[in-house]
Amino acid sequence: MSARRKSESLDSFSTLTSFGDKNKNFFYSLKPVFENFPDAARLPFSLRVLLENLLRFEDGKTVHRDHIEAFASWQKDRRIDCEIAYRPTRVLLQDFTGVPAVVDLAAMRDAMASLKGDEQLINPMIPVDLIIDHSVIVDHFASKNAFSLNVKREYERNKERYEFLRWGQRSFKNFRVVPPGTGICHQVNLEYLAQTVWQSEQDGVKLVYPDTLVGADSHTTMVNALGVLGWGVGGIEAEAAMLGQPLSLVVPDVVGFQLKGQLQEGTTATDLVLRVVEMLREKGVVGKFVEFFGSGIASLSLADRATIANMAPEYGATCGIFPIDEETLHYLRLTGRSAEVIERVERYAKLQGFWRDDDAPPLFSDTLSLDLTSVETSLAGPKRPQDRILLSDAASSFAQSLEEFKAGEARQKSPAKAVVQAKSSSKPSSLEHGAVVIAAITSCTNTSNPNVMIAAGLLAEAACERGMSIPPWVKPSLAPGSQVVTDYLTRAGLDKPLEDLGFALVGYGCTTCIGNSGPLLEDVTTRVRDENLFVCSVLSGNRNFEGRVNPLVRANYLASPPLVVAYALAGSLTLDLRKEPLGKDRNGKEVFLSDIWPSDKAIAEKLEHALTPEMFRKRYENVFEGADSWKALAAEHSSLYNWKLEAGYIKKPPFFEDIAEERETVKDIRNAKLLAWFGDSITTDHISPAGSFSQDSSAGKYLVEQQVAARDFNSYGARRGNHEVMMRGAFANIRIKNKLAEGREGGWSKHIPSGKVESMFDVAMRYKKEQTDTIIIAGKAYGTGSSRDWAAKGTRLLGVRAVIVESFERIHRSNLVGMGVLPLEFLGKQTAESLMIDGSEIFDLLGLEQLQPRGEIECVIKRGESVETIPLRVRIDTLDEMDYYRNGGILHYVLRELLNGETQLEAA
Repeated sequence: MSARRKSESLDSFSTLTSFGDKNKNFFYSLKPVFENFPDAARLPFSLRVLLENLLRFEDGKTVHRDHIEAFASWQKDRRIDCEIAYRPTRVLLQDFTGVPAVVDLAAMRDAMASLKGDEQLINPMIPVDLIIDHSVIVDHFASKNAFSLNVKREYERNKERYEFLRWGQRSFKNFRVVPPGTGICHQVNLEYLAQTVWQSEQDGVKLVYPDTLVGADSHTTMVNALGVLGWGVGGIEAEAAMLGQPLSLVVPDVVGFQLKGQLQEGTTATDLVLRVVEMLREKGVVGKFVEFFGSGIASLSLADRATIANMAPEYGATCGIFPIDEETLHYLRLTGRSAEVIERVERYAKLQGFWRDDDAPPLFSDTLSLDLTSVETSLAGPKRPQDRILLSDAASSFAQSLEEFKAGEARQKSPAKAVVQAKSSSKPSSLEHGAVVIAAITSCTNTSNPNVMIAAGLLAEAACERGMSIPPWVKPSLAPGSQVVTDYLTRAGLDKPLEDLGFALVGYGCTTCIGNSGPLLEDVTTRVRDENLFVCSVLSGNRNFEGRVNPLVRANYLASPPLVVAYALAGSLTLDLRKEPLGKDRNGKEVFLSDIWPSDKAIAEKLEHALTPEMFRKRYENVFEGADSWKALAAEHSSLYNWKLEAGYIKKPPFFEDIAEERETVKDIRNAKLLAWFGDSITTDHISPAGSFSQDSSAGKYLVEQQVAARDFNSYGARRGNHEVMMRGAFANIRIKNKLAEGREGGWSKHIPSGKVESMFDVAMRYKKEQTDTIIIAGKAYGTGSSRDWAAKGTRLLGVRAVIVESFERIHRSNLVGMGVLPLEFLGKQTAESLMIDGSEIFDLLGLEQLQPRGEIECVIKRGESVETIPLRVRIDTLDEMDYYRNGGILHYVLRELLNGETQLEAA
């Protein structure tokens, strides 16, 4: 009997209630809880979803009455100080995170077979969708055949990976793959996969319940706009959820974000979300839920809400969710969902109190407010999404960044050699500091929003009518997150002006903001390198971290799609687009941004006739079939994968080598040395880059030894199924700064006691050979950015036993635990600086056998004859996480549980 059915015999609140529809569905009503605890009726929407999850899975073991009563009593101090077991409805993957997840599952099957267990137990127990969207690279652009050429090259590069995924599609249950060239996972999720309210038959009962998910990509939060509770987790956690494991969750605070008024003429959802990111980063919402409420929501389209929800990782929240209302239903109709789904969503939302009610807003842990009329046209950059800049200040802000760059170059005794200084008084006529060398309409953040895409097309149309063109150093690209975008741009007649300016379709996938921008123009590359130019990208994405977009582009700015087109025309960040012309028309007359910026009315009129539900139905009716190139891929049909020795993309990982049936006792870490010492805001891009790499890097040298030509390296992201490449790519970001590396930028470290500075990988391997454990020390916000499992896997394979920081970002901390790496935090005001760390120390971490969640251990720091002992906070936050750590990682724990028949295999 499942947990779901067991609950009926318990003293519980869990009551199956008729849904009252013709299909004779049932649901777990929240009313019994509200009747016993009237204050619970003011719970935030997101916590109501979690409460329903507890009711549905109450079994007296993993979920019991105390958990539900804790929720019901939440209003006492607006927080729940308890750990719950949360079971999402489904899992979403993209190929960069999905390939290593499937590789791990395949390796787990091998390990299970080696332990004489049933390998078929290693199988997704809940629905899993993998969308191949992160592998297309912008090699070809500004031509009608750019899309077909890029797809062809994508298949050439990734044939081995794609054949492996086809094997997984055939070999695993509950596992679907959306082939390449379809769209970005979050936009496909929003437009097609998500249902807001789910329905399935379980134990002979037709159940209706909230659509919830976790995704192995941080921007899974985009679907929060539809009232779907979902967030990004590490690939390791996603694999555990796939295998039927509940996710251990300390219920977060819920910050209410009130929206009032409406956006002014000419401002976009992009401008709004950059202001939201700025406000919430300043507020501090890491590890918290953010829930939007207030009358201003009514003025935002679902697509506008999706833009805000998408960037929850950028403002640091676990999710950024909107309740269900009429706009939710309108979007479901617009995107071709069935009448049955729409009726189910409305009925369920109103029965459960999930429907937005401005007259009775929930009570929150804390609140903040924004008047939408105050939002102004903005960018964010040059290297963080929260660094918002008003368009009117962009030129002066860039000038300051340029001066900082020059000062840094002077300090390194390699001053910039460009002879042309940055100017703001006239349009640049040649490549110089501040040149926009990449202008990309990219990312699900904005290409999911028809308003800003139509605006970009109208601006391009107005520019073409005046005979304008973009400068020759700009690399433009258009990479929508859905094929529907192409359909409505074509129907609106805006595909041609975009293409005429150079914004031709390059692919349907996550390109520039994931680092797949491709090479710059050859002569631009030469000039930038030879003259050490400080050049820029402008992209409609969500990430602009150092070294992410392109290794040669040091300043990267997030902007709305129409603003991307505008900066492509201007060709430089040194211009003040509010005051200075973008260029000249065919008659030599100056053209200003205000001359060609489209009105809200023009956008609405164009959109009204361009977008139809039939477009969505047609594009998604055969979404899992793929093109002929996908169908032609070879795919074995076997329960165990046939690992190939000569493989370059898919290798059997070493995580389960020599795994024992029983776990070993955790022992103290003694005589460890420091592998790296970092400052603040080290991102998962710094720890495990996703973009291109050179033949001079550790990963490049390895591939050259394997007879792989440099042109076939592909990217770190594409090579995530090959641990040999990825462990060499750990901490190999070209902009990372290890304080042990004596001023060298990039993936370097120093071996002690030799004092030799070598690549991080080489130093780590020397320590491994010497049987010396290593640790890493860093500052605040360690591990911000994407939910990148290889940031933790790479750390583990380099031999790092513990990471000591001032503070962690949520996903990377849990990933470290999931790989058996101990996350620790300094206490009080202690930092590496206050402790006068210099890298020569030897460290003991004591008390590991008695570890407790969020407890303390002793750190002994030895400097010659001097010994100092300090306490450290253990950032293993829950008892479940403690089990994962003691087993050497979450996958080891799951494997042993499955082997011993102790895992709950039935999931809803």
